[in-house]
Amino acid sequence: MPKFLDVHSLKGFEEETLKKLQQSPIDEFGITHLNIMYNKEEDKFFCLLDAPNREAVENHHKKHGVKCEWVTEVKTTSKSSITSCV
Repeated sequence: MPKFLDVHSLKGFEEETLKKLQQSPIDEFGITHLNIMYNKEEDKFFCLLDAPNREAVENHHKKHGVKCEWVTEVKTTSKSSITSCV
């Protein structure tokens, strides 16, 4: 499945909310959150997603009222099917 990286403003999101998003099951758009990274000083959070296509990513965010500053399809070097940062 293709992977996408997107970025959002962190305003209105707490760390616990991001952790819950990280654990959410696949949704009706075929989206799975692989990893969510954030930086409070930069007011940004980044989502690494499995998604069938860019339109699914955009629809997923639209449904939840979250604006993406940008979305891009990416490749990873991880051999794991789930990518995480420790």
